[in-house]
Amino acid sequence: MSTFIHDHSTRLYGIAAAALSLIAYYVEGLPTGLILALAAAILGTGEAVQRVEDRKTSRALLLEPPHTIKD
Repeated sequence: MSTFIHDHSTRLYGIAAAALSLIAYYVEGLPTGLILALAAAILGTGEAVQRVEDRKTSRALLLEPPHTIKD
């Protein structure tokens, strides 16, 4: 499960952000404080996702490119 989250962190973040937006729009009567707290949590999660993606990019830059078959 942890590997799945690590591999698909950006997609999961997008789903969570979209779900929060839809819930805030369609569910009436939610306290404003709750919506603001969830928005702050989503922003913090976005920072964590960005760091995971940066680490994956840094690792990929250190790898040797795959060899191709030359004609």
